[in-house]
Amino acid sequence: MTEITETTPGWLSPEELRSARARMPILYVDAVPVRVDDKGTVTHIGLLLRIGADGTVSRALVSGRVLYHERVRDALMRHLEKDLGPTALPHVPATPQPFTIAEYFPTQGLTPYHDPRQHAVSLAYVVPVAGDCRPRQDALDLVWFTPQEASSPTVQQEMTGGQGILLKQALAHVGRLP
Repeated sequence: MTEITETTPGWLSPEELRSARARMPILYVDAVPVRVDDKGTVTHIGLLLRIGADGTVSRALVSGRVLYHERVRDALMRHLEKDLGPTALPHVPATPQPFTIAEYFPTQGLTPYHDPRQHAVSLAYVVPVAGDCRPRQDALDLVWFTPQEASSPTVQQEMTGGQGILLKQALAHVGRLP
């Protein structure tokens, strides 16, 4: 999960966020950016390359918190633009439906998803993007993988916190898990 400093009203200060994370689940969105062919079949999956707070490099999905008084669709669009750039042209329906809900815990082993900072509940979406994607904010790069490459052990090992499992669920959801 990524973090950036925002100036939007309703955003918690770092101290308030630490306090909230210690007391309640925080709502997130996860997005799996995909390219589709003219029949709507997923041909490629976009994964971000990030450097974590501890200096480790990993592959990641587009992810982030939902702000207070923000619609889930708007949060999804905001994080897609933040990570993929303003010309990514994501196709998010007016009423998006998640393919799953991932529950991240600070304690490993309760679910396949782990975030040492918090208990987070994330609504996960597959989002077709048609435009030019240029990673921004804390993403170093965006690499497009075929479904076979994305589900390979090599790519899966580069993903942390259970996002590799979430990616496999997304591939299964769109009928592309080999």
